[in-house]
Amino acid sequence: MLKLLIFALLIIAFCNSVQSLPINEHFASGYEKCPTGEDDKLNVHLVCHTHNDVGWLKTVDQYFYGANQSIQNAGVQYILDSVITALKQDKNKKFIYVETAFFSRWWNEQHDSVRHTVKKLVCDGQLEFIGGGWSMNDEAAAHYNSIVDQMTFGLRVLNDSFGACGVPKVAWQIDPFGHSREQASLFAQMFFDGLFFGRLDYADKDLRERTKTMEHVWRASSNIGAKAHLFTGALPNSYGPPSGFCFDILCSDPPIMDDPDLKDYNVDQRVNEFISAAEDQAKHYATNHIVMTMGNDFNYQNAATWYKNLDKLIKYVNAKQSNGSRVNVFYSTPSCYLYALNQANMTWVTKDDDFLPYASDPHAYWTGYFTSRPSLKGYERVGNNKLQTCKQLAARTDIEEVTLDFMRKAMGIMQHHDAITGTAKQHVTNDYEQTLSSAIETCHDIVTEAYEKLMPKSSVTNETVPKQYFCNYLNISECSVSEQNSLFSVTIYNPLAWNVSTYVRLPVSGSAYKILDYNGKAVEGQIVPISQAYFNISSRSSKASSELVFAVQLPALGYATYLVQNTSSARVKAVQASKKHIKSDGDWILKNQFLSVFVDGKSGLLKMIQLADGSNLTVNQSFYWYRGMNGNNTKSEFRASGAYIFRPNGTEPLPLGDNVTLTFTNGSVVQEINQVFTPWLSQSIRLYNQSKHVEFKWIVGPIPVQDQIGKEIITRFDTNLQSQGFFYTDSNGREILQRQRNHRQTWNLNVTEPVSGNYYPVNSRIYIRDKNTRKQVTVLTDRSQGGTSIKDGSLELMIHRRLLHDDAFGVGEALNEPGTDGRGLVVTGSHHLIFSNVSSAASQHRPMAQKLFMQPQISLAPLNKSQAASFSTSFKMISPGLKAPLPPNVHLLTLEPWKRGTILLRLEHIYEFDDDDGELSKPVKVSLKDLFTDFEVLSVKETTLSANQFLEQAKRLCFNIKTNNCTSSQVRPSGDADLDDLEVYLTPMLIRTFIAKIKI
Repeated sequence: MLKLLIFALLIIAFCNSVQSLPINEHFASGYEKCPTGEDDKLNVHLVCHTHNDVGWLKTVDQYFYGANQSIQNAGVQYILDSVITALKQDKNKKFIYVETAFFSRWWNEQHDSVRHTVKKLVCDGQLEFIGGGWSMNDEAAAHYNSIVDQMTFGLRVLNDSFGACGVPKVAWQIDPFGHSREQASLFAQMFFDGLFFGRLDYADKDLRERTKTMEHVWRASSNIGAKAHLFTGALPNSYGPPSGFCFDILCSDPPIMDDPDLKDYNVDQRVNEFISAAEDQAKHYATNHIVMTMGNDFNYQNAATWYKNLDKLIKYVNAKQSNGSRVNVFYSTPSCYLYALNQANMTWVTKDDDFLPYASDPHAYWTGYFTSRPSLKGYERVGNNKLQTCKQLAARTDIEEVTLDFMRKAMGIMQHHDAITGTAKQHVTNDYEQTLSSAIETCHDIVTEAYEKLMPKSSVTNETVPKQYFCNYLNISECSVSEQNSLFSVTIYNPLAWNVSTYVRLPVSGSAYKILDYNGKAVEGQIVPISQAYFNISSRSSKASSELVFAVQLPALGYATYLVQNTSSARVKAVQASKKHIKSDGDWILKNQFLSVFVDGKSGLLKMIQLADGSNLTVNQSFYWYRGMNGNNTKSEFRASGAYIFRPNGTEPLPLGDNVTLTFTNGSVVQEINQVFTPWLSQSIRLYNQSKHVEFKWIVGPIPVQDQIGKEIITRFDTNLQSQGFFYTDSNGREILQRQRNHRQTWNLNVTEPVSGNYYPVNSRIYIRDKNTRKQVTVLTDRSQGGTSIKDGSLELMIHRRLLHDDAFGVGEALNEPGTDGRGLVVTGSHHLIFSNVSSAASQHRPMAQKLFMQPQISLAPLNKSQAASFSTSFKMISPGLKAPLPPNVHLLTLEPWKRGTILLRLEHIYEFDDDDGELSKPVKVSLKDLFTDFEVLSVKETTLSANQFLEQAKRLCFNIKTNNCTSSQVRPSGDADLDDLEVYLTPMLIRTFIAKIKI
């Protein structure tokens, strides 16, 4: 018994030691175990690796266990089993691993003896973690909030398992289909020393190889300067080995046969081929060090086949040095290769733009995935919204943080470059959605538990907090609680750290309702007919024909509860829509205090927007479609449009609907014009009271394909602004990048695909400007989409795709989503248009982007009359999470429970240095003293962005560029010297991360 107790105490001590942040005492710089190479040799770093998609052709589970081998021969558990066995047998061998989602699952199944072996391999530098996120996230369709979260979770798991030994030094984005500047900035702020990736535009690669600029320093932010500088290298062979040197069981390249008595003895041939490959590669790189990635998708299920041949390759190639060969080959890692480049003491070229869009040949622009599977992309946004809400409520109410892990894992998987991109097989996509759906339900349980703690006015009460119900189908106007109950509460949680005014829309069956706010005051509401398009959705089970719309005022980081009663007294009047088809030349006008929106009564299309100051914008908004290119993919010019590739057949899209019908709803809360373009495409143009933007709520699908033509659906805004070939898109929801039509900043573009070659990812917004009039039109999205400006004054966004041919880049299926009934996918979504002066544009679109991304979360509870009568005396109907809202230029990016007695806190400045001439773009201070209502911050310790290293102990390599020669091999942080006063100083676009000790 005593032995068991001692063993248990040792285990607890071990766990406590590795679950704290690493303190870098294990190795001074992290590189001392690296092979150094030889100054007079061409040093070839062999990087043994496997690329394990977290779902693609098979589901996550199928990939891990090696199931469904008829689709793909891949089993991650066997890879890790095999590699660990090989590494144990030879201390000279090395291997890197990337996807923590898979490693964590394997690790949790291992016996303690295996874990101790693995930990030794990690600390000895034989097994090295690279990247280390829960998944290898996409860089075009992923929002920065979700990227930071999934990286934080993956790196935390490595910290908890390996302490300082498990801290990755290098970011590894070998398979994403293009690379964003914001991703590089985030990696730099996570204190990665460098980034290596596999894919870049074919023309860009050709130029970089010729000029030996495949490796450079990426200056990834114009706002935070050197903090966002990141050494970046493009790998020579995507992420595979040189041609002819794949030794995996999945490959057919000849092994090295070194028995001289064999007829097939081939050592001399193989060695000469390898030396030739190394020397050819070296012609494109700037130092006497090159890297070779010896691995590929799901390689190393039998590690011995690789290592046995690589051992021979190393032996026989290096033996040639005695005959004058300068090639020196050895096992290495990306970190060791990076360190060798750092020690070369070169001055590196720089890059300021991004690597998007990516084209693999003149007719294969990977811009279709910016929009592919729009329903999945929208659902991921819902998931993140839920996750932030649940993390905040868990922190506010001291709910055990491990209860969040299922949701963290599901959202981490969703960021994978074949998940959020929409480039996985249909059955895998279904699995992603089902996993996220299950995770969201656990999140709902956390919300319910939090409300049970927050709502009661006293701990001693006879009243039970009403059970909360979450309406998962409000996007198609379906909610059984609001439809079937005559009396219910509506609790709305605001995950933003600002007070928010917004509108709630609930499907109802009654015609008159009484609404009371948290002060017991009556709230004006409006009954609005539901668009006929929603009745055509086969999966919709609601009988509601109207929505109840009312304004709500929400506290910062808190909830407010409203009581709703179906009543016969006409407190809310039903407004009937006009059903007639408008044929006159008159305009229909939506008007509030700030805007007038004119819709042409003849064409049925948006015509003009006018500001209160009289400024006019001529704007025509409608829907169009591109014909998806059919092709057999045998040559570049025969490339088909598919899940990855957008390739329209023709440059002019075709209009949808030449007989647009209109219905009009007027009211004091909201005014709407419903447009029907085709039986499968409708839109509502909405203008709410006090709103400075116009909302476009659309429903598209099923896209008809009976004509055997794939279709790519866009919405387009044609204005009279003179944009002169320029437009602007966000980078992962943060900094804005200027785009120029038919142009690339770093090479001369040969325009082979004039439409798809000008498409860029739009994660949150796209806009154009008129430099003469100083006017700007901004369109904000509710999910990631592809967008462009093909003509001056025009903005277009792709909202749905249905194609009949595969594009032959691996997924093996046409992008032809069946939907719930097999007839085709129906998608609902929205755009928000802001017309403004350039000088005031950022002050509108930046907070609006956050409001769209962090939308209020609604739950309902049926009530009886007794519960309703005593609700305000028994329960808190409003509960702010902050004692005062944060300044308008500061966003609370993260609030979540961390280790016991601590929280993880991130604050960010959401404006760029040149966004605003007034206060918004200036630095700002935020005091954490007495900030939160439910706990007190006692002290804070700053960490890197990914929260896996304390900032005061974190170190980065420094690389020389023309404007900055390093005097030290480390870049030290330049944050506040002292946070004892709990004041956080933020400059434009800066994110700061803290672990805060709190008192409940």
